[in-house]
Amino acid sequence: MRHLLSTKTLSRDEALQILDVAEDMAAVNDREVKKLPTLRGKTVVNLFFEDSTRTRISFEAAAKRLSADVINFSAKGSSVSKGESLKDTAQTLAAMGADGVVIRHHASGAPLVLAESDWIDAPIVNAGDGTHEHPTQALLDAFTMRRRLFGAASRGRDLDGVSVVIVGDILHSRVARSNLWLLETLGAHVTFVAPATLVPFGAEKQWPATISYDFDQTIRQAQPDVVMMLRIQSERMNAAFFPNAREYAREWGLDDARLATLRPDTIVMHPGPMNRGLEISAAAADSAQSTVLEQVTNGVSIRMAVLYLLMSGQPEAAEREAAE
Repeated sequence: MRHLLSTKTLSRDEALQILDVAEDMAAVNDREVKKLPTLRGKTVVNLFFEDSTRTRISFEAAAKRLSADVINFSAKGSSVSKGESLKDTAQTLAAMGADGVVIRHHASGAPLVLAESDWIDAPIVNAGDGTHEHPTQALLDAFTMRRRLFGAASRGRDLDGVSVVIVGDILHSRVARSNLWLLETLGAHVTFVAPATLVPFGAEKQWPATISYDFDQTIRQAQPDVVMMLRIQSERMNAAFFPNAREYAREWGLDDARLATLRPDTIVMHPGPMNRGLEISAAAADSAQSTVLEQVTNGVSIRMAVLYLLMSGQPEAAEREAAE
């Protein structure tokens, strides 16, 4: 694996390797000294053309816990805001000696362009590109599901037979797309629930998922192991996709009443940031079934695993290094 650009191109073995190495990294994060020397002397650049808090900080923490130097590059206030191209930015980073690049970009496909170019010779990690994909979010979601469902026996296991219901703004969600491809690879069954206006045209024929427009009916029929609520991405909407916030919350939000109809062991997930009272109630977000904070914690372990596998050149040594 040279780059991580998409979950669609990950094989089952590659996905399981990342999840298993993340188990080793989670052990490191539980230690008093949360450091490995693996990437000492290497430089990771966080190249963010879109605003981000949790993803950028998570990648920064992951790189530093592997002893890498980190450069945070924000498009705002940089030469990009003055018109500098992606090519010129990449070549500048290459000249500075970047050993790995984590990129978030508003244009779908920008990480692929960077990976396939000769502008920079370094592993590229897609931290979210437009409405296309967000692979490390899907990986941390799968890691969280696996740990909650299987506990200590999770290492080496896929998600075969697990029922996952993903609810909300499917149209604009790169998280939904990355989760779909990864969960399919790992053997889970995915059901998307959304207003018809927030489902991509042709999704029923093109995607390996069940499409539903009725949240309550889906809960009754699917009896899901996992319910994942998605943020309404108003910043990507230039039209009215539903009547109003109250209507959306009533039909497609995980409120207290719907929470009560879920199985007691059903996992409630949200990639964040949450719009409490819109897509998820405070009670659901803060319930014992919620994994919202676990997802944040697990995000560091997954991103450590990804950087380790792409940049260390010794993936087989992860368990030994974590134990030392």
